[in-house]
Amino acid sequence: MNGFNDFAIARAVHVFAVLIWIGGVAFVTLVLLPACRSLAEPQAQLDLFERIEHRFAGIARHSVLLAGASGLWLVWRLGVWDRFTDPLNWWWMHGMVVVWTLFAVMLFILEPFVLDKLFKAAAQRDPLGTMARIQRLHQVLLTVSLIVVLGAVAGSHGGWRFG
Repeated sequence: MNGFNDFAIARAVHVFAVLIWIGGVAFVTLVLLPACRSLAEPQAQLDLFERIEHRFAGIARHSVLLAGASGLWLVWRLGVWDRFTDPLNWWWMHGMVVVWTLFAVMLFILEPFVLDKLFKAAAQRDPLGTMARIQRLHQVLLTVSLIVVLGAVAGSHGGWRFG
C-alpha cells in the first residue's frame, strides 16, 4: 500500500466521532439517567446527573464538531451534494444533517445559554418532574439518532435505494 488515503481517514474519523457522540448519548440515556433516578433523594439525583453529564458535554461538543467537519469534508470530497436534492433515496443524509444540527444547537447554544438556567429553575420547583423530562428528551434524541445511524450505515453501503 502506498500513498495517503484521505477518504478512508476521513470516514474513519467520522465514524469515530459519531461512535463517541451517540454512544455517549446512549450511556446517558440508558445507564446514567436510570441510575440517577433510582436514588431516593431528588437533590442527589440532580447533583449526580449534573456532575457526570457536565463532563460528557465537553466530549460531546468535540465529537459533534469532528463529526460535522468530517461529514462536510466527505460530502465535498465525494462530490455528492446532489444527494440532498433526492430525499427519498438519500433520506439518511438529510437525517444526519438534521440530527447534527439538533445536537449542535443544543450543545453550543441552548444548553449553555438557555437550558442550564431553565433546568436549575425547574429543578427547584419540581426535581422529580425535571429529571423525568430530561430522561424523555434523551430517549427521543437517542431514538432519532439510532434510526439515522442505522439508515446511514445501510444507505452508505447501497441500501435504501427506492428510485
